[in-house]
Amino acid sequence: MDAYTTLEQAMAEVAAGTRIAYLGPDVSALSGGTAPMTPQALCARIEAEVRPPRRASGNLWAVAQYVESRKFRATLDDIVRRAFGAAPERANPVHDWLARMRPPMVVDTWYDDGLLRAFGAADWGLVQGVNRNGERIDIFTRTYDRAGQELPAADPAWQTLIYKPHGMARAGSSFLLSDSDYVEVLTEIDIQTPIPVEVQRRRTGRPFLFAGCRFDDQMLRIFARQIAKRSGSGHIAVIPGALTRMEQRFLDNNHIHRLDLPVEALAEVLSVPEG
Repeated sequence: MDAYTTLEQAMAEVAAGTRIAYLGPDVSALSGGTAPMTPQALCARIEAEVRPPRRASGNLWAVAQYVESRKFRATLDDIVRRAFGAAPERANPVHDWLARMRPPMVVDTWYDDGLLRAFGAADWGLVQGVNRNGERIDIFTRTYDRAGQELPAADPAWQTLIYKPHGMARAGSSFLLSDSDYVEVLTEIDIQTPIPVEVQRRRTGRPFLFAGCRFDDQMLRIFARQIAKRSGSGHIAVIPGALTRMEQRFLDNNHIHRLDLPVEALAEVLSVPEG
């Protein structure tokens, strides 16, 4: 079976609700626009406004920590929210397709709100990661219905649960970005405390389709491994080009079949007429 046929089959399984889409920034980039669509681009956007020390430069999480420590959290939040404030240039074919298919769960790991806008008035709810800056309670996530009303927990009756583990960079939302944001999450994630119960329930028995994301950073690998923990077997990842040594090890250790295709292949598969 060639790579495109495998991808087509995997996407059919996502549509049928038997496989979970795990989206990275390259999927969001299909919308176009000026918002940063890689960790490196977001890091550069922050560094354009606050110059970090050389030892931190180029490392998104370290640069965010420097800004938070020296310029206060409000400064970091303002820079990042403005970076994601511009409207996209065009409709996103993958987001729109998922909104039509309404699978049980979609994991979206980038900071934009494009997937939420695509789902619109469909039957869905949101669970997003939150930072603990200024929080007085022991909290890792917040839950909202499609109208933006906060709820105590995800509703098992939702047709689709959108899970954004790193949060969202828009007004009224929270996101994880600095080293300190991740300290307690990474301490607890191995025992699954930060992973919401409904996310754990919906992933059971379902493998993942990783698309538009890389695993060239340890933190990204940890999140992907823990979110996919105790799910189904037969994961697939769409990753083009050369892999780093650690990416290859991650794929091997987690039994993930890699398709050497660009993220645009998802849109190409969707554009092929049925029959």
